[in-house]
Amino acid sequence: MPVRISRQHWDELLSELDVARRQRHLLTYRALLERLQLPTPAMQTLTAALEHLAMLDARAEQPLRSSLVISQGASRLPRTGFFECVERLGRFSGPVDGVAAASWHASEVARVFEYSYPGAYHADPS
Repeated sequence: MPVRISRQHWDELLSELDVARRQRHLLTYRALLERLQLPTPAMQTLTAALEHLAMLDARAEQPLRSSLVISQGASRLPRTGFFECVERLGRFSGPVDGVAAASWHASEVARVFEYSYPGAYHADPS
């Protein structure tokens, strides 16, 4: 069963990521869930939306804004599923929990911070 996100929540997600990008800081999954107030199953909805956004950014040959979302844990990296997603998109290759992943993520975050994204996406997020 596909997970869907409302237009309002999609726009709010893009806005939160844009603010984080402009302020040059990262967001945790938990903080985004609290701010967006997504309906159950919230984490699955957020994950699907971030993966969709990664696909849109990759297709547009832009840095991946979803890289700004990280786990609260000590690693300060996105969850394993993020790296699996970006590997499917051809953006990363290697172990998802090692130095290569951390290095790639730091580089991608720096690229996001420096990039000027065109207007907000209005592509159907579902």
